Amino acid sequence: MIGKLKGVVDSVGEDEAVIDVNGVGYLVHAGSRTLSRLSPGESVSVHVETHVREDAIKLFAFLTDQERAWFVRLQAVQGVGARHALALLDAIGPGEIESAAALGDSSAFARARGVGPKLAQRIATELKDKAPPAGRTLGFGAPLTPAGSGVPAAPGASAARDSAVSALINLGYGESDARRAAAAALRDLGEDASEGALIKAALKELAR
Repeated sequence: MIGKLKGVVDSVGEDEAVIDVNGVGYLVHAGSRTLSRLSPGESVSVHVETHVREDAIKLFAFLTDQERAWFVRLQAVQGVGARHALALLDAIGPGEIESAAALGDSSAFARARGVGPKLAQRIATELKDKAPPAGRTLGFGAPLTPAGSGVPAAPGASAARDSAVSALINLGYGESDARRAAAAALRDLGEDASEGALIKAALKELAR
């Protein structure tokens, strides 16, 4: 998956931008906080979170990895999608999100467009007392071990599985369900399975 883009801003729209990387234009979706700092013709480096769906692949761009990490973590909360996560980052920013999460302050989350009182309370409840995200680890803890194996997966398999977990969470599944399905997919397909194959197998597992 694409994790970072470095190039020249080609154009900026209402909720997206095009970044030219060596002659290839990448369409990235972003919040107003990020888009307001992009200007056509200027060099830029953005952190990217890739959303993989059966019918499309979307790239979401952020100027800092902290924003990208919170974008992912917020979507681990039931009912929070990409639109809500971007709105939260626009409304209060990653620093205040971290503070509000630690304090369980639902009123801060309710300031975001499209986030009502019930959803704001759920966000505050589910994020409270969780450690802040650290770099690319996304705060998901130690590497998974395939169910029933008793030993850690090989490094390559672990990376593919962790990427599959991230993709499933981005699709709206809970972290525990995503972990279970990815582990089952890895067990069925073996350690040589590609990230794409793991995602497809995990989706079938979740549909059962």
